[in-house]
Amino acid sequence: MKKLMIAASCALAMLTSGAHADERNLRIAFDVPYEPFEYKDENGDLTGFEVDLAAAMCEEMKADCEFVIQAWDGMIPGLLARKFDLIMSSMSITPERAERVLFSEPYYNTPGGWFGPDSFNADVTDVSAMKGKTVGVQRGTTMDTFVTEEMSGVVTIKRYTTADDMVLDLEGQRLDVVFVDYPVGEQTVLSKDGFKEVGEAVKLGEGVGVAMRKRDKDVAEEVNKALRKLKEDGTYDAIMKKYFAYDVKV
Repeated sequence: MKKLMIAASCALAMLTSGAHADERNLRIAFDVPYEPFEYKDENGDLTGFEVDLAAAMCEEMKADCEFVIQAWDGMIPGLLARKFDLIMSSMSITPERAERVLFSEPYYNTPGGWFGPDSFNADVTDVSAMKGKTVGVQRGTTMDTFVTEEMSGVVTIKRYTTADDMVLDLEGQRLDVVFVDYPVGEQTVLSKDGFKEVGEAVKLGEGVGVAMRKRDKDVAEEVNKALRKLKEDGTYDAIMKKYFAYDVKV
């Protein structure tokens, strides 16, 4: 089913200057790797929860979609510069981002999670206990915002372009702890020996939405309609269960 959905999504016949519902051509950006949401499998094929969901959404919209890999730092600038038409890459809905882009209704909501080595024993909810610690976050995420607002001046914050680079520094003992999207930490940190979840997961923001340019209200209507349909007919649940052992629906 995954291969069918990916194939249906990858028509590359678009070089249009903007996203218009009647053209049914859309370029969708993903930040890779960000497992289990978007990553490349052992064959080098793009896959993951959001990739499969995007493919199903495009099929429901009868849209020809091109999938574009874009580094997280350039996501919103790239969207506004018309390098692509949608961002479907675990972008949390925040008031600051909503001033620049148009969001769909939220399609999932997972908490941020704290992860560190088995030897880590500080209370992450106690700012004074975290004094002097080095915390890793992915730059520009809601986890970055949370740590900056709650712990700036107390901990050393190291920001990374990719989650993989952050985990490498955690393994190399250049970080004491990381704060990441919970499923990402589950896949990239807890899968390794000698690491654990520390503290409790933290719910942040209003959930994750598809981001579009402000003027693309017609596309937003189609996206919302398609996502609702996928939830109603069971497609969303089937995709979710492939990647998560728990419910991520909003």
